[in-house]
Amino acid sequence: MAAENLPAPPTDTADPAGRPGCAMPAESAGPRPARASGLASLPWLGPRPARKLLVGGIVVAYAWVASASAPLSTRALIGVLIPGAILGAIAYGRPPERIPAPDSIDVAGFSYWIVALALLFEWEASAFRAGATWWHPTLTDLINPLLTPHPVRSAAFVLWIAAGWGLVRR
Repeated sequence: MAAENLPAPPTDTADPAGRPGCAMPAESAGPRPARASGLASLPWLGPRPARKLLVGGIVVAYAWVASASAPLSTRALIGVLIPGAILGAIAYGRPPERIPAPDSIDVAGFSYWIVALALLFEWEASAFRAGATWWHPTLTDLINPLLTPHPVRSAAFVLWIAAGWGLVRR
């Protein structure tokens, strides 16, 4: 075994918090050992990677099962209410810190969102009034063919749960 592969001995100096013997060795003490491979080498997982992978697997499996139900059925309603109730309970039990209100509102950016929402509302209202003919379908009639395959519907369900979790975390 070569001497350069051995880790440097701990120093007796104090770290920045004042704890004796906890300081990192100097950079000149030698190379650090290689980082362990596996879950620790995935930086996007952050802390507690096993728990995040387990919860992610449960969410994907639940979305696969829940998205197999027929639209507008009792099973579909219950499949949507369960994650909504779980996210609601988490949000109620762990309220987020309040974000201070901005000093001013970006009028241009705000107006873009208002115009986009008004156009979507106008499209849906006029399609409803016209009876949703083939030449002027509702937004639901446009999206339903895209969500027909089960894997796509499951992915949309996972994205819906992720959006809910993003709102709860915020």
